[in-house]
Amino acid sequence: MKNILLPGLIDCHVHCREPGLTHKGDFQSETRAALAGGVTTICDMPNTVPPTVTVEALKDKIARAARITDCDIRFFFGVAQPEHVEELEKAWSDPDLRKFLCGAKVYLDHSTGDQKASYEAVEAAFELCGRLGIPVSCHCEDPGINAEATRRNTRKDIAAHSIVRPPESENVAVSTAIELAKKFGTRLHVAHLSTAAAAECVRRAKREGLPVTCEAAPHHLFLTTDDYAELGTLGKMNPPLRSKEDQAALWAAVADGTIDCIATDHAPHLREEKERSAEPLNAPSGVPGAETMLPLLLTVVAGGWPNPKPVLSGAEGHQIPNPKLTLDDIVRLCFENPNKIFSLGKKAEDVQIEIDPAAEWTIRGKELHSKCGWTPFEGWRVMGKVVRIIRSS
Repeated sequence: MKNILLPGLIDCHVHCREPGLTHKGDFQSETRAALAGGVTTICDMPNTVPPTVTVEALKDKIARAARITDCDIRFFFGVAQPEHVEELEKAWSDPDLRKFLCGAKVYLDHSTGDQKASYEAVEAAFELCGRLGIPVSCHCEDPGINAEATRRNTRKDIAAHSIVRPPESENVAVSTAIELAKKFGTRLHVAHLSTAAAAECVRRAKREGLPVTCEAAPHHLFLTTDDYAELGTLGKMNPPLRSKEDQAALWAAVADGTIDCIATDHAPHLREEKERSAEPLNAPSGVPGAETMLPLLLTVVAGGWPNPKPVLSGAEGHQIPNPKLTLDDIVRLCFENPNKIFSLGKKAEDVQIEIDPAAEWTIRGKELHSKCGWTPFEGWRVMGKVVRIIRSS
């Protein structure tokens, strides 16, 4: 089988952890992981220390990332308080800064980094971004529903994470964000969509002609709540793992175009951080994924999941209703659509990745390039590997 060429992929949801959390990852280590997985452009999230919520913090990130010359790094600007909206407007109005920005990031509930936006900040962010044409990537979980589910929960095992952040939380928050997008004409991008009902909300919004797009993460496409038994806290992320029914609905949404992008929500934590807590629910949320996204998707293209061969067979139960992808789908989901949604200005011919589609290999965390050194896909047999990156100049 001949090697194939694809444009360098875009991962529009990455946490490099720099500055402030560089023991977990940094621009050098996490772009090295991305490049090994065929990702040549990343969009870095703002929940660092300090968070990217001021012009000065953005300038600091730009300066830190300047030493990375083989991977293009763009940045989301965080909005948690009303004063951050003013800072976002200043940054967007400065041509020298705007070229590094891909949009705003709004957390409707807490996740890593305590960046939950106040009600006033959410409204102000959607208004500003609607007026200036700034895309808003929104972490959609409802704080009230999560708080009540947590109050009622009596379990301490890791699977309870999917109970204290229930599907209803995401469904309500997605509906809320869509209403705000409708009110202000804002370009809304729903991050890491994970439920069937949320996918249907986005589907309806698109039918109404609203400027709404969304992404799904590989961990929600390839894993379910059944995987807690094997993964333990290594399977903890926000939003959490969902049911097989939700997983099947996500693949259907990929097939019908409701899901515009596949993005990893690459969020490294050291293994000891994930496993040291006496109470699993206190473990940090997030999993690495930038390096493993492409081989997982290429294995589906090759018909390797589900299949009669021991490929993509990391654990029992990874069977979904006939997922189908083509190489063109990967280009659409991981290059064309994120390029358009976030106005990144990429040309397919500028950077290409050469792939050996017949290469069959086993994912091992210790052999990957992220600083955290583990993966939720440990032991999975996959097909397709990046051979080299080709640059036009």
